[in-house]
Amino acid sequence: MTHKIDNAPLPRPLESVSTRSASRAGAEREAPVAATPPADSVRLTGEATGLQALERELGEAPASFDTARVDAVRAAIADGSYRIDPQAIADRMLSLERDLSQ
Repeated sequence: MTHKIDNAPLPRPLESVSTRSASRAGAEREAPVAATPPADSVRLTGEATGLQALERELGEAPASFDTARVDAVRAAIADGSYRIDPQAIADRMLSLERDLSQ
């Protein structure tokens, strides 16, 4: 099935574009280009604000870890005496999973 369209407007020919006002990449400009004003705004939820405060507190607080324990583990790894207990790791993972699902 075909349809004939009568009295349809013809497409307009392309118009020439003036390049005088447009500057090319790398071309010298007479005036600096102004930045566009910000149009978007951001509003943080209470949770996000709380997380930012917590992040600031943690960043300012001194590191609280047992340096003697770290040194002992580091030495045990270096001399090959550090042993990993896979059953203890699995038990703790399962415990964490149970705590998270409650």
